[in-house]
Amino acid sequence: MRTALLDLDGTLVDSAALITEHLSAALATVGVLRTPAELRPLVGPPFETALPALGLTAEQTVAVITAYRSTYDAVAATHTPLYPGSVSLLERLGAAGLRLAVATSKPERVARSIVDGVGLAGHFALVGGADHEGGRLGKAAVVGSVLQRLGLDPSREPVIMVGDRHHDVDGAAAYGVRTIGVSWGYAEPGELAGALKVVADVDALVELLTDDAVWAG
Repeated sequence: MRTALLDLDGTLVDSAALITEHLSAALATVGVLRTPAELRPLVGPPFETALPALGLTAEQTVAVITAYRSTYDAVAATHTPLYPGSVSLLERLGAAGLRLAVATSKPERVARSIVDGVGLAGHFALVGGADHEGGRLGKAAVVGSVLQRLGLDPSREPVIMVGDRHHDVDGAAAYGVRTIGVSWGYAEPGELAGALKVVADVDALVELLTDDAVWAG
């Protein structure tokens, strides 16, 4: 069976506005002022690694993440918009016989609530995300966990990652999984250079994922 692992933020849902709004407010609680627009590059990677790059101490990072979770998590399931075409994408891939799973750096419980809230849950064999208490942080750890729980060995079974940031490419590559990049997400110019291919719309993504040659490669 062919399996496609899909990122969530920037791939299936357009969550940047909501994330950066709540992150900006959380940063203000420790005296760090950043506009939502300035924080857009932080959408995708784990905050545990992204926030220290802003100059935050370890204590500030923990405080900001706690403040962020206290407001964002409560509204994420009801205020996160789908990208146009996401439902059609999943329906068409499912009809083509692909097994689908989410692999996101978001906390898994939040990812599940969003997938449920936007009505996508029925399309996935698994919604996999980070587990902070269990030490599962970063895209590579998430991809590894999803592969393990699905009982997949990428060296023998066809698996492709779909995502919008270099973290998706790098995290999947750690397990020998190739990535198809989507250009409608949050990547900076040239960021997806390591992807197998970058597609501009849902039709192109479906065409690629239903091409036998791509899976054979």
